[in-house]
Amino acid sequence: MTQLENSHCVPCEGAEAPMAPEELQRQLAHLAEWNLVDDSGTPKLVRVFTFKDFQTALDFTNRVGQLAESEGHHPALLTEWGKVTVSWWTHAIGGIHLNDLIMATKTEKLV
Repeated sequence: MTQLENSHCVPCEGAEAPMAPEELQRQLAHLAEWNLVDDSGTPKLVRVFTFKDFQTALDFTNRVGQLAESEGHHPALLTEWGKVTVSWWTHAIGGIHLNDLIMATKTEKLV
């Protein structure tokens, strides 16, 4: 997992293919709490983080937002009382790219 922690996102213009299912499953072994979710035909990496209250959840949301801005790759974030749902996928290719795994790994470090 250290390799992904130290990696950075690369621009994705849409010509890239989504990650092969076998490689995605291999990589997901390092992200045990993340789920591969099919959202109307678009695969996404999703994890729900739980917190003691709304303010702590909001603080985490802001840290994820800062990370996203620094890498130029942005998730869907749903902040609720005591929890934040983070969804990573690459819009340009309609699927999972190495960037999404990098960001999921970095998101783990923000807790």
